[in-house]
Amino acid sequence: MFKKSAPPSPTISGQTPTQGSPASTPASRSSSPAPAAITKDAEKLPDGKTPDDSSKLRTFLSILKRFIGVTDIAAVRFSLPAQLLEPIPNLEYWHYIDRPETFVAIGDSEDALGRMLGCLRFWFTKDLKYVHGKPCKPYNSTLGEFFRCQWEVEDSAESLRGEESKPNLQQTVAAPQGATTKNKPVKVSYLTEQTSHHPPVSAYWVDCPDKGISACGYDQLSAKFTGTSVKVTPGHYNQGIFVTLHRREDEQYQLTHPAAFLGGFLRGNLYVSVADTCFVTCPKTGIKVILHYLEEGYFGRTQNKVEGVVYKCDVTKDKTTRIKDVSDKDVLGRIDGSWIDKVWFSYGSTEFKKVPEKDKVLLIDVNPLLPIGKICPPMEDQLRNESQRFWQGVSESIGAKRFTEATNRKTELEERQRERAAERKAQQKEWEPRFFTQVTEDNGKPQLTGEGKQVMQALHEDKWHLEEPAEYGAI
Repeated sequence: MFKKSAPPSPTISGQTPTQGSPASTPASRSSSPAPAAITKDAEKLPDGKTPDDSSKLRTFLSILKRFIGVTDIAAVRFSLPAQLLEPIPNLEYWHYIDRPETFVAIGDSEDALGRMLGCLRFWFTKDLKYVHGKPCKPYNSTLGEFFRCQWEVEDSAESLRGEESKPNLQQTVAAPQGATTKNKPVKVSYLTEQTSHHPPVSAYWVDCPDKGISACGYDQLSAKFTGTSVKVTPGHYNQGIFVTLHRREDEQYQLTHPAAFLGGFLRGNLYVSVADTCFVTCPKTGIKVILHYLEEGYFGRTQNKVEGVVYKCDVTKDKTTRIKDVSDKDVLGRIDGSWIDKVWFSYGSTEFKKVPEKDKVLLIDVNPLLPIGKICPPMEDQLRNESQRFWQGVSESIGAKRFTEATNRKTELEERQRERAAERKAQQKEWEPRFFTQVTEDNGKPQLTGEGKQVMQALHEDKWHLEEPAEYGAI
């Protein structure tokens, strides 16, 4: 299970310990801890009684069986009873900033390979919710729903290679502009909006002006139930995470997502595994990484192993997809380890298992790392279509174990969304996002509207007030 709040975090790759959350939170803000993990998903019981794990799993499995043969059950967006859900909105749950200090340090190295290693360190910390917790089913997002938050974290993750540079680009931390942010608090702001309901797509934007780094992308999943597991793959519009280093002439990294599997139905213990190939690329530096995740080991035992190769190439033209097809002369180094344990890096083309232990570099040890709590607007400063407030009634009912009431409230919200969609269709009116310029972008990179940019700036200045939107999608 996830813990309700993160303690001071241990060392990252042998570096100085970092606080898991600010020592004191300003009174104008509320801290949102990492979500508790749902174990399986539950069956209907009288209010006030909590179903046990086995009964949850039976009901969840009986629902999934209806979708055997369905190409994409994520697009169906079927509604589950409230007792099968974790009381957290989807937009709040799905983000990749479990450890903000690894994100803000990506561009610190003056060495191109060092920056790629920083990017990989961030990659292996983005899904800690699956390392330390159980699979979770949050609420389905509604059209126009949005979520915003920020993190405050010490800039303590050191460069993995090359000279380190941590200039303070804004005078918003405990150091003058132009001075160093090293071991100083920096802010990371986050904004996401559900831009489409059919298919379900949300756009997100991450920004740390103090460090001159941002990230964006679309969250869209495709899911298929095979009878023994659910295979989850990126949807058409989900082309990965795009990280941009603005102080390095907008050097950009694209990190694509591998397929994941929700398994353990037959054994009665749900778990997430990964078995696919994904890529991290940077056209400007000409460095590409192929990561290969291995799901099963000998005798079908899950090993959660990952191996990879880092190499030089013309990224825009290179079509290599297999580690063994990379020429030794182009290899800069190799990756090996377990994504739920320790991941290592070795320099050069030598097979990792043949590299002496003293020459292996610890990229990341995720064992002691817990997700860091988010800082969210107070409920009174949230709009009605802001995730936490939108689902507040449902969450309160689930928390009080009033499951029938929670399901009824959830159904009312979903019905209003259908009514609003019917009204727009009758008026031949297309939905327009508020904070992003398009429902989707062909290149997978969402763009902020002027209002979206203002929201990001206000977050960084601890300002929460927002005007009501011109139109609600589900209210």
